[in-house]
Amino acid sequence: MTDLRHEFEQAARDIQRLDRRPDNDTLLKLYALYKQGSEGDLRRTQPGFFDFVGTAKHEAWAHLHGVPEEEAMRRYIALVRQLLG
Repeated sequence: MTDLRHEFEQAARDIQRLDRRPDNDTLLKLYALYKQGSEGDLRRTQPGFFDFVGTAKHEAWAHLHGVPEEEAMRRYIALVRQLLG
């Protein structure tokens, strides 16, 4: 396992230690960066019209299309560190 992958997975565990829940925009950024870093570009169909949370997640992840997984991992780690800082 690469050092970056290990650091990414550690950040995913560390984010669980937050004292307060981040705002929704930050949660969407975390979700999208995590998914892009772990799975790459979105390949799923958009959720149904009334699935507002699913649609927001889908759009946030789709917005990162083309961002290399390594870059998404770095951004995720930096955001987690900022939130824990």
